[in-house]
Amino acid sequence: MKKRHEQKLIILSIGLVTLFSIPISLLFNSEKDTFGYPVILIYIFAVWMISIIISFIIVKKYDE
Repeated sequence: MKKRHEQKLIILSIGLVTLFSIPISLLFNSEKDTFGYPVILIYIFAVWMISIIISFIIVKKYDE
């Protein structure tokens, strides 16, 4: 894997650390329910799923 692709994965990791930090996560901590689940739970799993998809695209597209 080339250096620039590794850099994309590092940027993704830094973004995930930011998105999973306590102050950002607590923005979604409310009493509301969406589809019967708390909003914070949907936020965590949505960010996790999107990060998996993005990392898969980076690794698959630039696999050499």
